[in-house]
Amino acid sequence: MHHGVSMLHTLTLEQRTEILTVLEGTLQVGFVTSNPENRLISKVLEKGDMFVFPVGLPHFQHNVGTGNAVAIAALSSQNPGAITLANAVFGSKPDISADVLAKAFQVDKNIVYIQLPVKV
Repeated sequence: MHHGVSMLHTLTLEQRTEILTVLEGTLQVGFVTSNPENRLISKVLEKGDMFVFPVGLPHFQHNVGTGNAVAIAALSSQNPGAITLANAVFGSKPDISADVLAKAFQVDKNIVYIQLPVKV
C-alpha cells in the first residue's frame, strides 16, 4: 500500500477479530469504540508491530510512511465478511434518503450527496 487507505470497515457477524502485523513501512491504524463513547483509538505502527482490532468495531489502516507499507492480517474466521461503511451508507440501492442521512450525520441535507460514492 503506497500512501493508501484501507477504507473504514467492519467485519460482519460481530464475532470476528482481526490482528494485523506490519512487515514493512509505517501504518496508522485505528478503530472507533461503540456507543455512547464513540472514541477513536489510534496508533502508528512500524515494522514488527502488531495491533488487534476488537470484535465488530469499525476500523482502518492508513499508510503514513514515505514508501510502501506491507502488512499481514489474520482473522478469527475463514470467511468473516466485511462491510465498507461509506459504500454501504452512500452506495446503497436504492439510495438512503438525504433527509435520513442529514439527520444521522447532523449535517445539512444539501451536502449529503455532493459527490457520487467511490466504489472500492
